Amino acid sequence: MTDVLDLPPLPSYSLKALPPLVPPLPDKVLILLLPIAAYWIFSLFFHYLDTHDYFLQYRLHTPVEVLKRNRVPRRDVVRDVLIQQFIQTLMGVLISFTEPDDTYGGEMHEVAVWAQRLRLAQRAIPSMLSVAGINSMLLADRARSYPQLAGLLSGGRYSTFLQLTRLGLNDGAPMPTFAPWELNLARTLYWLVVPALQFALAIVVFDTWQYFLHRAMHMNQWLYRTFHSRHHRLYVPYAFGALYNHPVEGFLLDTLGALIAYKVAGMSTRQGMWFFTGCTFKTVDDHCGYALPWDPLQHLTSNNAGYHDIHHQSWGIKTNFSQPFFTFWDRWLGTASTGGDASARYERSRIAAEQQMSHDEMSIDNQCAPPVKSSQ
Repeated sequence: MTDVLDLPPLPSYSLKALPPLVPPLPDKVLILLLPIAAYWIFSLFFHYLDTHDYFLQYRLHTPVEVLKRNRVPRRDVVRDVLIQQFIQTLMGVLISFTEPDDTYGGEMHEVAVWAQRLRLAQRAIPSMLSVAGINSMLLADRARSYPQLAGLLSGGRYSTFLQLTRLGLNDGAPMPTFAPWELNLARTLYWLVVPALQFALAIVVFDTWQYFLHRAMHMNQWLYRTFHSRHHRLYVPYAFGALYNHPVEGFLLDTLGALIAYKVAGMSTRQGMWFFTGCTFKTVDDHCGYALPWDPLQHLTSNNAGYHDIHHQSWGIKTNFSQPFFTFWDRWLGTASTGGDASARYERSRIAAEQQMSHDEMSIDNQCAPPVKSSQ
């Protein structure tokens, strides 16, 4: 009997439409709404901290710097973010027509497929052990009181794991079944390992896309002047300015990059909900203007608000291109900031902003002062 015929049979299954996660909203609508909701809820949380002067000790910049160093009014920021989110939603609608409807009912079949792969992989164990001069069949015979270990050593041939079947002419014939460890490992692979690898792949693809396109926007003067310079009108980033971009840049850098990562990783709609929403949270957090010690997003990776804030300063604009998760491209290609302790530079920026504020207040006072009458 061949290795294929020695395999335990796969269970039959019937696929059904997956009910919506939040009825009555279809999942394909919810995946479009969640990132937008996350963006405004999370950014407005930081805006509340800004306007009520909470956690001033953790702010990267003073309120005066926000007023005096930025080169764009907040209403323009909100307008451009809404434009990008409209384009993002439109692209999501178009992509949804290419996505199959989500189903359930085949999970046990997929677990069994992984268990079959594990069984086939075990066929190589006797040959691998023989390279080291070990007789795996002899070991299996000595371990016969431990059926799972014996079966593993003999190349996945489990004489004790059989079941009677009713398959036409083979009515009542014994057929192989999976060992308990195979099913347990197959479940772990299907439910945990594979999704984790999908998310890891999506993050690497998205980080790679953003790094090289972002770097190109800085190295090419036409790209910078035409598109990316708009984002750098915010010398002092704040949360709801995270997606303040030229519409073309916003589409290429964020929307298209995230969609490519989603497609390459082969994610389902619900996995996409987590991925797109997580990207949104991370992007907002990187522009929030706070180094909060209890913010987990600031500590999961070295790419955080402090790291990205350096990129928004005139003296760090050609460094720290990585976004939004990890910094490996900056480190590997030598574009990570090496300016050491930047506290003195930040202090000079604060002093300059305060001096400008004082100067502007004096100018206003002089304009409002009544003219001095000359004495006769």
